[in-house]
Formats: sequence, C-alpha cells, structure tokens
Amino acid sequence: MTDSDLTDRIDALLPQTQCTKCGHEGCRPYAQAIAAGTEPINRCPPGGDEGIAALAAMLSVPVVPLDTTRGQHGPLLVAVIDEAHCIGCTLCIQACPVDAIVGANKRMHTVLPDLCTGCDLCVPPCPVDCIDMVPAHRAWTPDDANSARQRHQARNARLSRLAADNAKLMADTMQTEATRATAAHDAERKRSAVESALARARARRAGK
Repeated sequence: MTDSDLTDRIDALLPQTQCTKCGHEGCRPYAQAIAAGTEPINRCPPGGDEGIAALAAMLSVPVVPLDTTRGQHGPLLVAVIDEAHCIGCTLCIQACPVDAIVGANKRMHTVLPDLCTGCDLCVPPCPVDCIDMVPAHRAWTPDDANSARQRHQARNARLSRLAADNAKLMADTMQTEATRATAAHDAERKRSAVESALARARARRAGK
C-alpha cells in the first residue's frame, strides 16, 4: 500500500469538518500525518471515540482516549449569524473552510445550515461578535462528510488559482515597471548623448 493509499483510507474515516482542532489545516493534512506516523489517532474531537475506534481498527493499533486538549466531542453545532448586527465585513466568509457562508462586502451574510460543518472557525474573526454556534438537531452523516470534503477541495483549488493569478499579476507588474524603468534610462542616455553632441558642435563653431 502506498502512502497516498493509506492517507486516502485514513481520510475516509475522518469527519471532514475541517475544524483544524487536530492542529492541521484540515482533515487531509491530519490523515497524512497519521499515515506518516507523526501524529496519534486521537486528535479529532468531531470524530470522537467512534472515530478513534475506526482508525485503530483500520491501522491495527490500540484504541486510546480522545486528546481533550484538542476539544471535546459533542453533538453537531452549526453557526448562526445575527443578521441584524452583521456589518458585511466578509471575514467569516473568508474563514469558512467549506464555503457554507454567503454574502458580499457590506451586505448581510448568512450561513447555509445544511452545509455548515460546525467547525466554528468563523466565530473568532467576527469583529462584532454576531455569530453563535447552536445545536443542529441532527447527526453528521457520511454523506455530509463527503460533501464537505468536496467543497473544501474546491475552495482550496480556487484559493490556489487566485494566489497563482495574483503572483502572475505581481510578476507582470514588476516586469512592466522594470521595462518602463529601462526605457526611461535609455531615453535619458539618448537625451544626454544628443545634448553632448550639440554642445560639442556649438563649441567647434565658437572656436572658428
């Protein structure tokens, strides 16, 4: 089995909430760390004891208690925005790892509860403290996990494209500025050469 195959199998058992409570930037990086043997299997609060047991069985390792320094396991929560106090700053939209928040700059935002993973990453950035985590009154299902994984992957791909586009734009801008600077320098050299030639011509005429 390749490292990639093992990572895939581990990732398939993780809840895909992308909450980062494990200390990694999402479920996939945590799966990679488990596969590499650099992280234990008990650092996923959303997965709880059931998730730990599934990982232990798959990897043929002992079951260990949840590392509660990473958080407590509990029922699914979803984010709710107090729309009357939302200022439309978009910080929560940027923080959401699965694109479950919709809105626009200086416009009211809202959370799509069926897409929210309960990661609570949108809460700390809110400058007006208008986001609460409330019970979802439903369980997190394998279909939810698969959907969240796909949305997280799509978001990461979009952000990567945006970063690449911005890097290209910056490189193009720097190249344009360098070209302009070179052109300005060449123009100045030509002007200086013309002025020197004219000065020599005037000096020769004056000496006759």
